[in-house]
Amino acid sequence: MTAAVPTTGNDTPAPEDRPTPTIRNPVLTGFHPDPSLLRVGSDYYLATSTFEWLPGVTLHHSRDLVTWRPLGGALTEERLLDLTGVPDSGGVWAPCLSYADGLFHLVYSNVTSLAGAFKDVRNHVVTATDITGPWSDPVPLPGHGFDPSLFHDTGAGGTGRSWLLWLEWEHRPGRDPFAGILMQEWDRAARALTGPARRVFRGTALGRTEGPHIYRRDGWYYLMTAEGGTSWEHAVTVARSREATGPYVPDPAGPLLTSWGDDALDLQKAGHGSLVDTPGGEWYLAHLTARPLSPRGACVLGRETAVQRVHWTADGWPRITGDAGEGRPARRVPAPRARAATPLTAPSSGGVLPPQWMTLRRHPDPSWLSPAPGGDGLRLRGAESLSSRHRQSLVARRQQHTAFTFEAEVSFAPSSARHMAGLVHLYNTTLWHYAHLTHDDERGRVLRLATCDRGRYAEPAAPVPVPGPGPVRLRLACAGGTGTFAWWDAADQRWRQLGPRLDVARLSDEYATVGGDDGHFDSWGFTGAFVGVAAQDLTGGGHPADFAGLDYRADGEDGA
Repeated sequence: MTAAVPTTGNDTPAPEDRPTPTIRNPVLTGFHPDPSLLRVGSDYYLATSTFEWLPGVTLHHSRDLVTWRPLGGALTEERLLDLTGVPDSGGVWAPCLSYADGLFHLVYSNVTSLAGAFKDVRNHVVTATDITGPWSDPVPLPGHGFDPSLFHDTGAGGTGRSWLLWLEWEHRPGRDPFAGILMQEWDRAARALTGPARRVFRGTALGRTEGPHIYRRDGWYYLMTAEGGTSWEHAVTVARSREATGPYVPDPAGPLLTSWGDDALDLQKAGHGSLVDTPGGEWYLAHLTARPLSPRGACVLGRETAVQRVHWTADGWPRITGDAGEGRPARRVPAPRARAATPLTAPSSGGVLPPQWMTLRRHPDPSWLSPAPGGDGLRLRGAESLSSRHRQSLVARRQQHTAFTFEAEVSFAPSSARHMAGLVHLYNTTLWHYAHLTHDDERGRVLRLATCDRGRYAEPAAPVPVPGPGPVRLRLACAGGTGTFAWWDAADQRWRQLGPRLDVARLSDEYATVGGDDGHFDSWGFTGAFVGVAAQDLTGGGHPADFAGLDYRADGEDGA
C-alpha cells in the first residue's frame, strides 16, 4: 500500500546558525481537530480527535514544531476503546496528553449519543511509559460531560497535585447546556479522583464553554477554554488565578484567538487551543482551524490543526498576532529558535496498515482484514453496508487536499448483488459516494456508482458490464467541490468516466450538521471526508475482495 502523505516543512531541522524555518499552517492537514500539544524534553507530541475512526486518538511527533511525523493511533485495542454502534461524529472527542512521574497520561471521551438534549459520555484515562504504548487499562472518570483534561502542578513552584477538568453538560430545558468547567483532584498514585468536584469557571459572554486546559507561568494559573461553538464563531479564551482552584478572571481584552468577523481569513473556525513552552522559553499555541472553499462555504478537509506563536504582555496575558492583526491566526509563523538537531525517522507501520490509514468503528482483525495472497495489498472480507454503525470492512485515510487523485486495483468475483467492493469517498454513514464492482442478474459482473445523501440512496448511472474475471483499476479525482470516478479500460488503454460529476462539497461538516433551530441538533458533522476501499457481503458469508496499488496523491499545494 502506498500513499502520498504531505509533510509540513524540511525533513531535517536546520542547525541554529541557519535562518529560522517557518511553521506553515495548517501543520496537520485534513481532519485533525481538537489538538492537545505536549512537550517532553526536546520532543513535541500532538494528539487529535478521531471520533468514530480507529485507532482512537491520532498521535504526531516533532522536534521543531515544523516537521511532524505520524505515529498512528494510541487506542488500538477493544479493551481501550469500543466504538461499536457509536453515532456518526460520536466516539473519541478532545483527547488530552499530559506527562508526570515518567508516564504519559491520555484522557479521552467516548461519546455514545449526541443528538438532541443528551450527551452520553464515557470518559477514561490511560497511561504509558512510551508515547507509542502499551497503554494501561482505562480508568473510568465522571461521565456527566466531555472534554476532560489533566493538569499536573509539578516542577519548580508547583504543589505536586494533579487536577481533572471537564465540561459539565446540562440537559434540562431552560438552562445553559454548557454548564461550566468542573475540577476535581486526581490522585496519581491511587489512579483515582479524591475530594469534592468544584465549578471553577462558567465562561465568558461568548458562551458554549468547553475544552478546558490549565497552565502555570510566573505564579499565575491560566485556564484556557474553547468558546463560541465549533464553527465560524469558535474562539480560544483565557482566564487566570493565583490558585489552581480559582477563582478565574477572564482576560479583559477578550479572546486570545478567533477568526470570527473576518471571512477573508484563510484560516477560519480558529479555536480549541493548547499551549506549550519550548526549551528556550518561547510559547506556542496549537488550535483547530478550517479552510472553506468559499466564504462560509464547505470545509471539505474538515477541521485541521494549526500552530501560532504566543507572546506575553507586561502584565502577564498571552497574545497572538496573526496575518490580520491581534488575535487572528497566521498561515506562516516563525519556528522556535532553539531546536533539536536530530532528524525524524520514518514511522514504522507496526502492522497491516501504515499509520495514515484507519478503519471505521472496528479494530483491524485477521477475521476481516489481512494481507492479500502474495503479500501485495489488502484482503477485505465483506461485511455490512456503508450505512452500518457496527461491522464494516472499510480501510480509509483522511482527505488532505481539495484537489487529489486516489486509485486502487480491485480483484473481486461477486456472485450476488449483495456482494460489493470498490472505492469510497465517505463522510459518514449517511453521506458517501461509492464506485464498486458487484453482480447483476442479467449482465454478470458490473461496475456501479452509488451515492448516499443524508441517508437517501441513489444510483446516478447505469451499471457498466466488466468483461472477464480480472482485476479492475478504479480512480477518484476531486478538485474543489466536484469529483469524478473512472475505471481503466484495459482493452482500449484509457480511463472511462463512471457516472456524472459529483458534488463532493456535501461531504463536509457543514452539510452533515442538521437541525439546531431549537438549540439541539438532529445530527452533527465533526470529522471531515475520507477516501478508501471497502467490501460488503450482505449475505453474511464474508466474500473476499483484494485491493492493490492504493495510491493517494495531491494535485495541488493546498495540503502543504
